[in-house]
Amino acid sequence: MTPKVSIIIPFYNDPYIDQAVVSALYQTYPNIEVIVVDDGSTLHQDRLDPYRSRIHYIGKANGGTASALNYGMSLATGKYVAWLSSDDRFLPDKIAKQVAFMERMNAQISHTDFDLMNEYGTITQRAAASKFPTAKAFIASLKHGCPVNGCTIMMTKELVKAIGWFNVSLPFTHDYELWIRIILARVDFHYMNEPLTVYRRHSQMGTVKHFDSVLLEANTINSMYASRIDTLLAQLPD
Repeated sequence: MTPKVSIIIPFYNDPYIDQAVVSALYQTYPNIEVIVVDDGSTLHQDRLDPYRSRIHYIGKANGGTASALNYGMSLATGKYVAWLSSDDRFLPDKIAKQVAFMERMNAQISHTDFDLMNEYGTITQRAAASKFPTAKAFIASLKHGCPVNGCTIMMTKELVKAIGWFNVSLPFTHDYELWIRIILARVDFHYMNEPLTVYRRHSQMGTVKHFDSVLLEANTINSMYASRIDTLLAQLPD
């Protein structure tokens, strides 16, 4: 039997939510569950009405993306969990291809390449992910920022339970901090060099509206973990 994949979609007042849900529901992979975590929305819930019978719709008080992801993942029944932001889209074979890759590599976590689109859904850039020649170069890049698009991630639920959930005190960089903790735990962070997610850049997204706060948070994380990353890098072959 194919392993189940739980797709977690945090949702807060996002007009693109129906597009995200449709991209999750119409995966070619047969064994999925879609968990939409409504993080205290007051707008656009009606866009989910046509799909309520096919998703797990969970409401909670507003607490930020990290809290919504943690809640959704705690309820997930799949071997694997994947995160889809409410303004992004999965390509139809995203789950099928990434599960096959994970199973083949015996991976606990992987990320993939992605395309960019604008607010109208027009593709503006293909294969936009940062590329690294070696695993060591990828790890070194974590000292300077987050090279991983969180919506390309697939990981085992057991991994996030073992490492610890997303840090709810970090409104914007909870993903970056978790990836560092996973790397420092010496878990191989596999990369699949194929775009399987379409990432939307638009004026209302959090990283645009709160850019200064994002930068400040990222710098705090850099300061917190830089020496430990350096220690790990010194132990790795060139």
